Amino acid sequence: MSHSTVPRSRAEAQTTDGTTKADGSPGRGRSAGEHKGRRAEKLSLRIRFRRDRTLVLMTVPAVLLVLVFNYVPILGNVVAFQDYDPYLSENGFVAMFESPWVGLEQFERVFSDSEFWHAVQNTFVLFFLQLVLFFPVPILLALLINSVIRPRVRAVAQAVLYLPHFFSWVLVVTVFQQIFGGAGIIAQTLRDHGRGGFDIMTDPEIFKYLVTVEGIWKDAGWGVIVFLAALSSVSNDLYEASAMDGAGRWRRMWHITLPALRPVIALLLVLRVGDALTVGFEQLLLQRDAVGPEASDVLDTYVWWNGIRNQDFSYAAAAGLIKGIVGLTLVLVANKVAHLMGEQGVYKK
Repeated sequence: MSHSTVPRSRAEAQTTDGTTKADGSPGRGRSAGEHKGRRAEKLSLRIRFRRDRTLVLMTVPAVLLVLVFNYVPILGNVVAFQDYDPYLSENGFVAMFESPWVGLEQFERVFSDSEFWHAVQNTFVLFFLQLVLFFPVPILLALLINSVIRPRVRAVAQAVLYLPHFFSWVLVVTVFQQIFGGAGIIAQTLRDHGRGGFDIMTDPEIFKYLVTVEGIWKDAGWGVIVFLAALSSVSNDLYEASAMDGAGRWRRMWHITLPALRPVIALLLVLRVGDALTVGFEQLLLQRDAVGPEASDVLDTYVWWNGIRNQDFSYAAAAGLIKGIVGLTLVLVANKVAHLMGEQGVYKK
């Protein structure tokens, strides 16, 4: 016996999985939210600019500064492949077009210089020391300040820790010299009690630790503010709920506070690794005469003394370009490791 079929309209036609077809109605497995998301993605650039024009205009000065001082100078790296002489023309920029090309000769000079490799060694030693000793300090201080209940005490602690960030390296080195130098407070006190021979500021063996302590004193407060800002986004309901479940202070810190800091820690760690070859030019240059070049020369000071100071700009550009390529490689590798650990890093996948 034949069954009569009742035709349905196109809007009522059903697919085999119970969802309506795509012609004129939501398609297979697509919800209304997905369609709204697609419409939002299809907004034209003009509409998005009109919507966000205030934010875009606010970022214009910062973008211009980055372009002028960070990206335009990259064009000057061409002198690394030349025998650049700024006196070939009255304009140093025009002299770039008149200088002879030498290919990779400048890079061969850099790689064959034993002082360059010694500077690389000092750079990585200082980097690892600062990564192990310096990087955890702001995290620990942020956790300590965050556990203080009284707002006034927290505000005073933040101000005291953050104040040295505004000091110049000249002032920081002077303060340490007045405390730990041969004529400093500690040395004078020891001499008054019949002891002598105390001068940390001129000891090459201790210099790498001294530089790290100076960096901690000056810049730890900056990192504290960053981590405290991340902790401020954590809901107090989580701490109250965990306390009701019997979690102590350490348990709450381990299961709530540290996971909240994990994305920020990963981001700052990637940036720190990318900045591995820049360990403080001015700080080390100021103390170079006190401890000697063997202990204080890093890549930045090496470029200054062997390139810029001697007006060998092509050699300095070659050494700086090597540093930049290695730094970029370290950022990419560190960011990949962050992705493998489930963090966003500097940019998303």
